This record gives sequence, structure tokens and C-alpha cells, in this order.
Amino acid sequence: MGLQFTLSSPDESVARQALYDVIIIGSGPAGLVSALYTSRANRSTLVFTGNQIGGQMALTWEVDNYPGFPEGLTGPELVERLQKHAERFGAVFEMDLVTAVDLGDRPFTVTAHSGIYQAKTLIVATGASPRKLGIPGEAQFTGRGVSYCATCDGWFFRDKHVAVVGGGDSALEEALFLTKFATRVTVIHRRDELRAGPALQRRTRENPRIDFIWDTVVDRIEGQDRVAAAGLRDVKTGATRDLPVEGVFVFIGHIPNTRLFGGQLATDEQGYLVVDRHMRTSVPGVWAAGEVGDPHFRQVITSAGMGAAAAVEVQRWLDMHD
Repeated sequence: MGLQFTLSSPDESVARQALYDVIIIGSGPAGLVSALYTSRANRSTLVFTGNQIGGQMALTWEVDNYPGFPEGLTGPELVERLQKHAERFGAVFEMDLVTAVDLGDRPFTVTAHSGIYQAKTLIVATGASPRKLGIPGEAQFTGRGVSYCATCDGWFFRDKHVAVVGGGDSALEEALFLTKFATRVTVIHRRDELRAGPALQRRTRENPRIDFIWDTVVDRIEGQDRVAAAGLRDVKTGATRDLPVEGVFVFIGHIPNTRLFGGQLATDEQGYLVVDRHMRTSVPGVWAAGEVGDPHFRQVITSAGMGAAAAVEVQRWLDMHD
């Protein structure tokens, strides 16, 4: 394409090039670990971070279950460590949004606000975004009582009263998990019946720590430094009231960030990228890692593992084709 840009190597020398061995779109745990592996294999690596490096991990107040850190650390601290590790081997991080990708010809073309780039291979690590309630206080208290992952944050609500918003399988699974820590879990659902499977419904109804509020939505979240209450509204009567809680867990679904690849990469019925056991997508030379292809686990460690697997496969592919 003729566009020149810089690649910083570990010894801080600068090399100009128009083609990267691998471009990684996304900078959550999958993208960061992919960058570490490919750059360590001496493959020129460019990572598009989006507006904020780290993805959802950067919004996590404390990560207490990442192996090797028994005292725990904050999401931003883990992001910084992973980025520095990748940069040590020469990975380049571009704080930019990718606006278009052309997978029809090789090398692949990646267009961002800063210019047009080319890559021999591509790793898609764009993640999935939890559906938000879009109410006052939600963004303000994210990481301070508002959470989208019980497995990540449940431990911090030991002996507390928390609310779970949702009525599907994920909501009930997470509600059951939270009973390991919270003394009371209130499930708030906008309908008068649950959408989850019968077995999950039975288990939650039989759990003495779980109670339900039906036909109700959360209109606002209030507190000072942390969540103190959820403002509720009955959808049938319009009546409002406050529910004192110390945590609000939102489980109303996820949206895989795949719009960029519409019509070019195969997706399942939920919109997640279809990958095989080697993280390969439907287009040779393109891999996907992390939540963009994982509707089930959605953990930092599993995304990191998928990123490592994708990067290993990229190295093998490049070794065969170079």
C-alpha cells in the first residue's frame, strides 16, 4: 500500500515497513498474550488497542483469580504488566480504532483512523461487550459495586446483600455462584417467569439465599463511594422503591464485537465467531481468540490461553508459508 510506519524492536532500534507478520485487533487478555507470543517468536506484531487498552479487564476493579498473583491486583495493573511484557519483545501498540478489514486478498488490509496497514496474518481479539442497563449510576459504579462477572468479583461481596438483574441461564448460574459468598441474592426480572432452563430454575428456587422480585426493572443505581441501593420500578403498576444492596450484578446478555467482519467471517446464531480447536476462523490466515469466539467461559485466564493458542498457530502458519 506504500504507507510506512515504525516498529520498535527490543533494542529500541527503529525499522520502517509496510507489512506486518501479524496484526492483532483488540487489546484484552487474548490480544495482549497473542502479542507476547508472536513478538517473542520474532514476528513483527502490531496491536490495535481501540479507545482503551485492556478491554473489559481494564474496567475490573480487582483481579483476584489470575494465577501467579496470590495477593491479587487491579485490572489496569494486569493490563500494564502484559503490555510491557509484549513490548519487551518488540510488539507495537497503536491506540486507534480499526474501521475496516479486507480479507479478500493477501496480504490482508486493515484500515484505521491513522492509516491503512497490511498483514500476512490476523488475530481477532475484539471481545464481547456485556449488555448494559443504560441507567443512571451504572457507569459511575462499575467496579465499585456494579459488575458483569460473578466469577470475577463474587468474592468481594462476602456476607453482603447483592442483586442480580436478568432471568436467563447466565443470570441464574451467576446467582447460584454468588450464594457462596453473599448472605442474600435478590434476582430482579422484568417478567413474571424466568427464561432459564427448568433445572436451573429449580435449583435457584430451592436455594434459601435467593429470592425474586418479579415484573420489575432497575431504573437507577445509587450510593456514595460504592453501591448502596438499586432503584426499582414495577413495570405493571409503575410503583417505585429503593432496594438496599451493596452490589448489582447485570446478566442480560453479551454482544460479540464482530460488526467489523460482517460477511467475511463465519459466525454462529449468537453472532460469535466460529473457531475450531486451533482458533482458526473460516478464512485461512485469520484466527480469533478470547470472548469474540467464546460465549461460555468469559474469563481472563481462558481468553489469555486462547490468545496463546492462536499465536502459536500463527507462528506455525508463517513458518510454512514464508
